[in-house]
Amino acid sequence: MTDARPTATPPTANVQPGAQSPARATSERATRPAADASTDARLVRVAFPAPLPAGRAPGAEIPGPAAEHVALLTLDRPAQLNALSFALLRQLAAALEALDADPACRCIVLTGAGDRAFAAGADILELAGQTPASLAAGDEFAAWDRIWRIRTPIIAAVRGHALGGGCELAMACDMIVAGDDAQFGQPEIKIGVMPGAGGTQRLTRAIGKARAMELILTGRPISAREADAMGLVTSVVPAEATVDAALELAARIAAMPPLAVRAAKDSIRQALELSLAAGLELERQNFFRLFGSEDQREGMAAFAEKRPPTWSGR
Repeated sequence: MTDARPTATPPTANVQPGAQSPARATSERATRPAADASTDARLVRVAFPAPLPAGRAPGAEIPGPAAEHVALLTLDRPAQLNALSFALLRQLAAALEALDADPACRCIVLTGAGDRAFAAGADILELAGQTPASLAAGDEFAAWDRIWRIRTPIIAAVRGHALGGGCELAMACDMIVAGDDAQFGQPEIKIGVMPGAGGTQRLTRAIGKARAMELILTGRPISAREADAMGLVTSVVPAEATVDAALELAARIAAMPPLAVRAAKDSIRQALELSLAAGLELERQNFFRLFGSEDQREGMAAFAEKRPPTWSGR
């Protein structure tokens, strides 16, 4: 299935508001960066607000207003199975940072163009000529740290291959909606290296040491169903419904108070890094801080008055 959703030119960190159609707010906020002569001209596309799932009207199953706060970001190298070149990672980090800085964006769905791959891995031809010195000097892996620092929730919508760097990218997101045709794995061992963008760390945290050891040391891929049984993914859906299911989940998150969502994301992620005592202290600080927000006052007033809340993000 080819993704027929509205597209835009690759975004940079300076995303500008686009026009909004009266029938459906499907504005696209994007500008074209300087072309990278070594790669495709169009590597990333973004639609914001994201299009509604096919056949859905505003207010049908997902909150209409909340859908206007969801961005759909697509890795757009289908001929290369969306392989993660250094240029693509830089553009992806810039696009995510631009959306993260826009208060109108409350949740992001990240997917791959076409139906064969979310991202089939790193660009091996680009990596083959690297040396320890060139990798360290180039600082190309800094894009992964930029992606991890995004405060807005990110949902990976995965169809087809999510291998190597593609699996690492999916794990760097906050949730994974997998099509039943998805395949995950860290096959780097088969080409003489190992995961280098978080695979050994995030996979181990997601599925445990014994299973991570087996998958990484053998390079064995796993199906969406096996990934679900291991706790790697959030849900498995029919392949053709993958992006729509991710957009629906994103809209439900976008309907929640954005400051509380970001604070909760921060606390959950830090649970992977901190001791229990330190994590509890961080949670308490984030909880206390929300009591200085307009959204906290609005949420509790709406509860008392038995009406739907209106979130301001302040």
